[in-house]
Amino acid sequence: MAASDAPGPADPARQRQPGSVLFVCGMNTVRSPMGAAMARQLFPRGLYVESAGVRKGETDPFVTAVMEERGIDLSRHRPHTIEDLEDTNFDVVITLSPEAHHRALELTRTMALSVEYWPTADPTLVSGSRDQILDAYRDVRDQLSQRIKARFGWMPTPSG
Repeated sequence: MAASDAPGPADPARQRQPGSVLFVCGMNTVRSPMGAAMARQLFPRGLYVESAGVRKGETDPFVTAVMEERGIDLSRHRPHTIEDLEDTNFDVVITLSPEAHHRALELTRTMALSVEYWPTADPTLVSGSRDQILDAYRDVRDQLSQRIKARFGWMPTPSG
């Protein structure tokens, strides 16, 4: 992520924080469930978070493994599409792939929502050893975590 991609202190997006966020990727199997789960963990109160895909995919065991490393259980996540959502009234839609971004922009024709594009690598395209593949998933997880913290103004709680 380039420094210019991160919201700065004077960024208008920081002035009024959204109450609801939808993370969208191609198939709701890797990037969007990771983003949504981390946002829920970092902001357990005051932020309603969902995830969806443009198309429905299959559960990815590498996602479950790397999220468990952060204390997040995604073993029960079942991929679904935007059309499967009961409510599509979100303040912000964060898109993580070009396909998802185009679909979200279509939603703005009929709904008042803000769309942010966070280009995010697809770790399913990485080949190699199990460790190399897991590292690619970890990179995506960690980059999403950093962007979520920066975008939504996460402040660590003091340990007591």
